[in-house]
Amino acid sequence: MKPRIIVTREIFDEVLALLREHFEVEDNQADEVWTGETLARKLIDRDGAMTAGTDRIDAALIQSCPRLKAVCNMAVGYNNIDLAACTAAGVLATNTPGVLDDTTADMAWALLLATARRIAESDAWVRRGQWQTWAFKQRLGTDVHHATLGILGMGRIGQAVARRARGFDMRVLYHNRHRLPADMEHAANASYVSKEALLREADFLVLLLPYAPENHHCVSAAELALMKPSAMLINIARGGIVDDLALIAALKRGGLAGAGLDVFEGEPALDPEFAQLDNVVLSPHAGSATYATRLKMALCAAENLIAALNGGNPPNLLNPAAREG
Repeated sequence: MKPRIIVTREIFDEVLALLREHFEVEDNQADEVWTGETLARKLIDRDGAMTAGTDRIDAALIQSCPRLKAVCNMAVGYNNIDLAACTAAGVLATNTPGVLDDTTADMAWALLLATARRIAESDAWVRRGQWQTWAFKQRLGTDVHHATLGILGMGRIGQAVARRARGFDMRVLYHNRHRLPADMEHAANASYVSKEALLREADFLVLLLPYAPENHHCVSAAELALMKPSAMLINIARGGIVDDLALIAALKRGGLAGAGLDVFEGEPALDPEFAQLDNVVLSPHAGSATYATRLKMALCAAENLIAALNGGNPPNLLNPAAREG
């Protein structure tokens, strides 16, 4: 008898076909957004799940699902999964690192350039029919070339963002929990500085930290006050890393020139004041949203689940200690 699994969100048909070769599959191709109670009820008699970052896998859910053996996230982030609870229950947890690095780095640059050159604001202005004539000082933006790029969180995606800065002849600074080896710094053309120096010197600050309790509101009013009034902040990491209320206040008073945001606290219910600000570019948590990359993510999660439930070694296992239970 095949193991029974559930796929919590709509995925590609070819990935479902692969899963059905190995499992009895319940899908959600209608892409309904399940409540925590609904998800827990559906998982009661399942051996595994392919989950999205919006699915909360907490201790209460795990305790109510004694058959559950594997939870495979279709994301690189996994702050939606209680790893400690999974490990204690012997539930293997996996993510999908690597396959989305370049795509997310591209998106960071899309937000950075759109913010610097006021693309969203100008687009709305043209669509409203307000462009009546050309003017020499019309819709002036900010140069990206030769500016200082600051990166807070220098993992794989941060390094990919840094490498792209060569084309703009930028000075690249970064701060990370651990300094990179010299060869990796050289490849990224980046210099390590303190967090305070990064905030003070960056013309464009790109946030690429994983969400964790210690990173909650890592950038708040005190950090924003250190930044140049001409600086711009790009958050493509996770909501909660930035104190959104403090960011809105800084943007409204001119403490920052602009922001490009792909993630928000409480998303998708972001603070409505963001939509009232002309100097903000808003994106719906779409950093990895290309066809090719989302397909790779789904296939990676599927391969993790197949290995986990067939006695193999999932390529991206987050909690090896769960095997000891």
